Amino acid sequence: MATFVLEIGSEELPSRFLPIQEAELRSRFETALAEAGLEYGSMRVMSTPRRAVLMLEGLDPVQRQREEVISGPPVRAAYGPDGKPGKALEGFARTHGVSIDEVFRLQTEKGEYVAVRKQTGGTPAAELLADICPAVITAIPFAKRMRWGSHKLAYARPLQWILALLDENVVCFDLGHLQAGRETRGHRVHGPGPFVVDSAESYLKVLAGSCGVMLDPAERRQHIRQGGDEAAAAVGGRVLWQEPLLDEVQGLAEHPVPLLGSFDAIYLEVPREVLLTSMESHQKSFGVEDAQGQLLPNFLTVANVDSQDVEVVRHGWERVLRARLEDARFFWNTDLKDNVEDWLTRLDSIIFIGSLGSVGDKTRRLAALCRWLAECCKVDDPSLAEAAERAGRLSKADLVSGMVGEFDTLQGIMGGIYAARRGESPAVAQALKEQYLPAGPDSPVPTSLLGALLSLADKADTLVGCFGLGMIPTGAADPNGLRRCALGIIRILLEFGLRLDVSAIFDKARQLYGTQEWKLPPEQAQEKLQEFFVARLRNYYLTQGQDTLLVDAVLNASAADLPDTLARLAALTSFSQAPGYAEAVQTFKRVANIVRKQAAAEDLPETWDAALLQEEAEKALARTLADLLPRLDSLCREGQYSLVLESLKEVRPVVDAFFDGTMVMCEDSALRHNRLTMLKALGSRFARLADFAALQI
Repeated sequence: MATFVLEIGSEELPSRFLPIQEAELRSRFETALAEAGLEYGSMRVMSTPRRAVLMLEGLDPVQRQREEVISGPPVRAAYGPDGKPGKALEGFARTHGVSIDEVFRLQTEKGEYVAVRKQTGGTPAAELLADICPAVITAIPFAKRMRWGSHKLAYARPLQWILALLDENVVCFDLGHLQAGRETRGHRVHGPGPFVVDSAESYLKVLAGSCGVMLDPAERRQHIRQGGDEAAAAVGGRVLWQEPLLDEVQGLAEHPVPLLGSFDAIYLEVPREVLLTSMESHQKSFGVEDAQGQLLPNFLTVANVDSQDVEVVRHGWERVLRARLEDARFFWNTDLKDNVEDWLTRLDSIIFIGSLGSVGDKTRRLAALCRWLAECCKVDDPSLAEAAERAGRLSKADLVSGMVGEFDTLQGIMGGIYAARRGESPAVAQALKEQYLPAGPDSPVPTSLLGALLSLADKADTLVGCFGLGMIPTGAADPNGLRRCALGIIRILLEFGLRLDVSAIFDKARQLYGTQEWKLPPEQAQEKLQEFFVARLRNYYLTQGQDTLLVDAVLNASAADLPDTLARLAALTSFSQAPGYAEAVQTFKRVANIVRKQAAAEDLPETWDAALLQEEAEKALARTLADLLPRLDSLCREGQYSLVLESLKEVRPVVDAFFDGTMVMCEDSALRHNRLTMLKALGSRFARLADFAALQI
């Protein structure tokens, strides 16, 4: 068995490109090797900013051989009446490079045909890899590709070298202006090279030794963690590791060196969130805190070189961070001197979206909508409505602060911090911090009810305004983040269990726009927004692994109360896995279809007339319904949907007997109306749970 190594050397790639490069190399090589019939034991894919490496161990040096039977024309066409080979047989043999004597007869289900046996495979692995490698490399789908010089080859960054070794031999191929060879290059300082690699087996040793490169991302990650923990422990602290940032940092270095820096303790007067943002977002560094959770005047960064004068490197990092912290301290002290009413006034000069007024107008709408939502929640807390109104009005005030102007990712967070410093209630301050949550499908939702209501109001106001102006997402285009807004509302309502009518929320938000001139008529915009929201709710449930048919059945019934949709979906999902589900669905699909088709055409009364009951089957159904319907109404009010669905088993035999023993669509209109009324009364109860007509069994 052989070992193969491919190294793609380039100028430094952004760290966010490395996972894409690794995943594509792996998947495309797996596919190509399978198609080529090349068997191997294991595959490793690793990368640094300057190289992507694929290693195959236990590789079969020769493509596996297979015998393939190829059928040709029918025997009757291959041979003449005299039994001698005809032109069809001669052409078939000539096409496949065999003699007439090598052709045999093959009996199939369709009759007897002539056929030949051909041996395929046996091509040396080196020949196959010489075709696979350039095809895979040029097909990697980076978000951005570039060309350089006069070369036509495109890649994420300019390619510098290609190494391709199968044991001791070079796998020869050309890639644009480059030719694969056995030379690699190392770290720009610790081993620039180039270095000759004798064999694929010795590649990793050369890279770790002469090149001074730590190839494995997992090893770099662990090295940074271990060195960082040791450095922080030396000053009595612990590193505030952020996993996404750690992934990014390990992708920035081929030779990672954890380095602990410090800054003047005077900057600790600046809020923790600001300090960490300066370190993490701008310096790609980590904060350090003590055992009590208080930030220390230290930070951990990662250099890409072992410096002979570590203090010079350390001081360089400290000098850059100090400048950022000095700016932050200046904005912090300046903002604290400002008056919040001045900030609110300045919001009136900031445009919200299109013709939807100013950000100041938005905060006034949010104040009213938040109060209305708080009142709808019917929480036993008289101060909630006032606090909600205050949170809505203050929600965007920090947008005009110096701190948010410098650190825009802190909007909302700084609003909460400033509110607390100015004496606002803790609930209002917390709500301001949480108003932009959730920011995506995996980000956290607000932890406080007031924060949830403010976030919900903000998103509803944006959705209503944009849909009113016809700014509706199409395809992948969603410049105002309306899909994210809808998802945020969905997650908040479900995770807080808020029994609020979504359509009523949108209608109230639209009313608060007052005399706003709309591009779409309000009724049309409301209808499109409701369709859009239900589509996002459907998508949300499907991404949670729910069954498509069950989701559609539940949402077709009603999508106004989201916690209720979740309860109905859970009950229907459980019922779908129980014995008798298919039979029950078939019966009540029949009920639903008859009611849907006839109820609109017939003016049906509210209740049936017992005096018009004739057949024993319809009398039995009437007796069953008289007992069952009040029970179903009570169970639905209590949300006991599993028990409602269980009752299907109880009533199904009676309904089946009714269909078998009674002519529903009889010519006598009074009898027909009476029988349809019973079916409508029954079907309407179960229609509250799901649209049975949407279920396919």
